Amino acid sequence: MTQPPNQPPQGGFGAPQNPGPQQPYGYPQTPPPQGPPAPTPGYGYPQQPPAQSGPYAQQLGPYAQQPGPYTPPPQPGYAYPQGQYPGGPTPPSGGGSKNPFKGKPALAVGAAVAALLVIGGTVFAVTSLGDDGGKKEPVAKESASNDADDPKTSSSPSAPVNPGDGSGGGGEDLDISDLNEGRKAGEAKVLWYKSAPDAPGSGAEAPGLWVTDKVAVKAAYKQLFAFDVQSGDPAWDPIEFKGKICTVTPEPTADGRIVVASKRGTSNDSECDQLQQIDLDTGKTGWTAELEKGALFDSNISVGLSVTGDTLMVGRSQSGTAYDVDTGKKLWDKKEYGQSCYPGGFAGGARLVAVSSCAVGSEDKQHDEVQELDPKTGKAKWTRKIPKGWRVDHVYSLNPLVLYLSNEDEKKWNISAFEADGSTRSQLDIKGSFKPDCDTGIISRNLQGCSGVAADADTLYLPTEAKDGANEIVAVNLSTGKEKWRVKSPADAAMSAVRIENSKLIAYVESTYGGEGGQIVSFPTTGAKPKVTKLLQMPDSAAKIESSFYSKAIDYVDGRFYISTTLLTGVDESKEKLMLAYGK
Repeated sequence: MTQPPNQPPQGGFGAPQNPGPQQPYGYPQTPPPQGPPAPTPGYGYPQQPPAQSGPYAQQLGPYAQQPGPYTPPPQPGYAYPQGQYPGGPTPPSGGGSKNPFKGKPALAVGAAVAALLVIGGTVFAVTSLGDDGGKKEPVAKESASNDADDPKTSSSPSAPVNPGDGSGGGGEDLDISDLNEGRKAGEAKVLWYKSAPDAPGSGAEAPGLWVTDKVAVKAAYKQLFAFDVQSGDPAWDPIEFKGKICTVTPEPTADGRIVVASKRGTSNDSECDQLQQIDLDTGKTGWTAELEKGALFDSNISVGLSVTGDTLMVGRSQSGTAYDVDTGKKLWDKKEYGQSCYPGGFAGGARLVAVSSCAVGSEDKQHDEVQELDPKTGKAKWTRKIPKGWRVDHVYSLNPLVLYLSNEDEKKWNISAFEADGSTRSQLDIKGSFKPDCDTGIISRNLQGCSGVAADADTLYLPTEAKDGANEIVAVNLSTGKEKWRVKSPADAAMSAVRIENSKLIAYVESTYGGEGGQIVSFPTTGAKPKVTKLLQMPDSAAKIESSFYSKAIDYVDGRFYISTTLLTGVDESKEKLMLAYGK
């Protein structure tokens, strides 16, 4: 699959029309003289200004709106890369390499972060990496309406469970008495709403969202909150950490436990080295550990967490440490190996995958390598060398393994599926522009930072870019890389995958700002033309606040829909929103 000469790529995220013959792995091509049309606003994002052309074009910060619970937060000063890109798989802020040590092993961490904030955007074209068969080296607040079976009934807000750290008033809180006002027959109701704890002016993380059959648990700034899924009442007392929460395990263990990583202090340059295990249903805290310091330039300022079986993997910027997730006992380290290979990112779940930058400091030999690791021992089951110039940015799926890669110099991108032994299974060969919602890491790679995409054994489900309001989810045959079928969003809004459940794809249809409420829909993963079934219709009366969750985590469990923020800005004009829960 190559880019045909003299044809523009189809919006960036997808294969070009009439793909040409296969070329050798990483075969260089000349980008077409013109770029794709400018991308449309991100899913449900209100009043977004126009962006430069190209899927990686620099945009105005997503936090440029006025503060308040009904609008995306303003630009924080919390060391986030400027111009995060709504939607698709993004390169580091602006399109360059996200590895601050690439070709510069002596680069200081502070300088690396600063560099990420100023790099400009670039345009990428789709291309093939070639199929070598693996042989070549290529704060809790008010409850909205728990008994509002009558669409016109709503309840008054209750007192905050916890207002935050007490450093500021946080402004006026949201009056949610009208969120269910005028609710139409058949629409879900807002079960409860929670405002966020007061965060410092520099901003704070609010990562993660875990929902069990009993509780919905959410991290925000220095606290972990748990709410009863039906009533929104506190399920257990908030857990307070000494410093800012910086990252969490995205999925709980089989017995419902998570690990939270926090800073030892409140300053932004504090290391993220404090680990705490927590039981989701009870709030009981388990083991604690302090992450060891890495070698020179191997920073703990930004770390990544994942769980594979009984192994917790903690990734630094250039290494990783594995712990027994049940006991907190250290198991092994993954450090520099081979030809100056530094592990820069880990992805865990169905399997444990590491991505390393190799031949660091040698411009003509530098490349990425992908390894599957034995979670018990850390030994590599297989190693796949990625051709020079290509970077592994995101893991779309672990089982089967599907990677998104980009080539900054050639302005190209690629989506590849791999066999169990690391050999190439297929590469995307489809028309269209695709746009999952992806986050990048600041120092270490955020390999599992994409939502809106799902996969089963044979199929990848990718959302297309929403150019005219509605978009589509495309089913990709992982054995051939070709399209199986596509389903259009049932509303004039973008649709993205939530999960696959009982041979059905559960998807979220975004709300529109001040207009229509969002939807949870499903459709079978088999058949040529799957029929969309609506599972939950959010009320139009709450569409304004629903659509204002710009940086968000969502879930749909037991017929209830949860939407929460993942970033706090610390503005004081009004209390920031934390979470909404909907149900029938």
